[in-house]
Amino acid sequence: MIRYSLLLIALFFTKMISAQPIFEKSDTLRGSLNENRDWFDILKYDITVTPNFDNKTIQGTVAWKAKVNKLGEKIQVDLQQPLVIDSIVLFRINPAPQEAFKLHAAPFKRDNNIAIVEVTEKLNIGDEFMLLIAYHGKPREAVKPPWDGGWIWKKDGNGKPWVSVACQGLGASVWYPCKDHQSDEPEEGASVNIYIPDSLGIIAVSNGRPVKEEKLMRSVINGVTNNHLINFKWEVKNPINNYNIIPYIGDYISWSETYPGLKGELDVSYYALREDSLKARIQFTQVPKMLKAFEYWMGPYPFYEDGYKLIQAPHLGMEHQSAVAYGNKFENGYLGRDLSGSGWGKKWDFIIVHESGHEWFANNISTKDIADNWVHEGFTNYTETLFTEYYYGAKAGNEYNYGTRKGISNRTPIIGPYGVNGEGSGDMYSKGGNLLHTIRHSINNDKRFRSILTGLNENFYHKTVTTKEIEDYISLYGKFNFSKVFDQYLRTTQIPVFSYTIDRIEKLLTYQWRNCVPGFDLPLNFNYFGNQISLRPIEFVPQKISFKNESFDIDEFIKELELMYYVKAVEERN
Repeated sequence: MIRYSLLLIALFFTKMISAQPIFEKSDTLRGSLNENRDWFDILKYDITVTPNFDNKTIQGTVAWKAKVNKLGEKIQVDLQQPLVIDSIVLFRINPAPQEAFKLHAAPFKRDNNIAIVEVTEKLNIGDEFMLLIAYHGKPREAVKPPWDGGWIWKKDGNGKPWVSVACQGLGASVWYPCKDHQSDEPEEGASVNIYIPDSLGIIAVSNGRPVKEEKLMRSVINGVTNNHLINFKWEVKNPINNYNIIPYIGDYISWSETYPGLKGELDVSYYALREDSLKARIQFTQVPKMLKAFEYWMGPYPFYEDGYKLIQAPHLGMEHQSAVAYGNKFENGYLGRDLSGSGWGKKWDFIIVHESGHEWFANNISTKDIADNWVHEGFTNYTETLFTEYYYGAKAGNEYNYGTRKGISNRTPIIGPYGVNGEGSGDMYSKGGNLLHTIRHSINNDKRFRSILTGLNENFYHKTVTTKEIEDYISLYGKFNFSKVFDQYLRTTQIPVFSYTIDRIEKLLTYQWRNCVPGFDLPLNFNYFGNQISLRPIEFVPQKISFKNESFDIDEFIKELELMYYVKAVEERN
């Protein structure tokens, strides 16, 4: 028995150890702001790329415009192998009047997926500098985009190239050299130049607005002579996540409209493959409905200067800022299915709603570390509930939200490890959305809850944040300290148990919290069939409430409680 017990213990700890993620030096280099990354801020990326559709290679240049905020000696450049850096040039943008621009071929050393660049130019605090990087190679090809990402090389039904990139989590450095950390968005935006052969009869689209479309009869790019290319240039005015900067190349048909939004006229454009354009024109009519609901709940669309685009992509979908990727086969639901099982999810296109919801949470408000990406995914998951409620009513919204719980595993916490480019549990989607639904009902004031959503998007407009900033804001304006509630749902896998007993004769309910972090104090407030009810369960301290109203059904009340709050109600029996 002793040997058997020791074996079980050994197996238990072996499983525990193997279940823990293993991080390497490369994870820390990617996920932390080390001494080669923290002394400068990126102001703008200028990206030029020429893809070769036959051999699936690219060549390009990227210019970083950056500002010095403290003294540094080396620069970390992120570029994932097998892409090769050809050269790096460094120069100061704002020299003193007596100085001329000095171009320096900056020495660098590759180390796996990074390069360390020696700063050969004297840079002072407040200086702006340019880093010009030439590179080429065969980038990683996506295996199962957008989840297992990279370059996507496909052909449409007519045999024409249909190409894009998906790189969230994997990192933008899979296709262009950058400071691949979520906390540093280029404050002045980005530009993307894409060169493609004129003979293919296709176009290139990217984020923001088109700047030019220019035919080049003969050009030299990175020392290579190219004939009959077209340069498509796009520019983003607003700050943007690295992974959101994406090229789309294909035989696209485009059309546009103007949406009368909260900040005036919003330019809305659509891009679909020629062969699918008729289906797209029908399905994409859901976009104005989405904009109306989301501007109501969360405030103005955050990127009026760059417009809104929905672009058919060779994968399911992604939240690429001002250029949302769409691949949902022009069906309602998620590839035709209702993920909630409630029936409500089949009434609208999941990708249009979900990926566009990210414009507010992920693109407008971005987290500094991907460990906090529940702010991206939890809030955006909840936009699905908000959209459903806006058009079909509160009952529909409750039912949709409740239905998404079946996708929650509760195996690991939502918040991941910091500083190692590690996301938390995939529960950040549905569990995050249910957390917000729980907090909303606890606040029990939809005017206040809506003001929290709009206030978040106004207060953190175009900013990167920590989860603490978001939690503190919700507690402040929700007029309750939800810190223990956040700890419970974000940092543990325990679901609070509303433990209760019922005296059906006396109509007396005795209740308390179990399975909670110490100090868990979520108030349960709601209107139940005209009855204003407020319960304040305390951990392991029984509370009592009497229901004398003859029409009051305690069993129905418990069902309603579970519908509004992500808790498990358990009746204790002697």
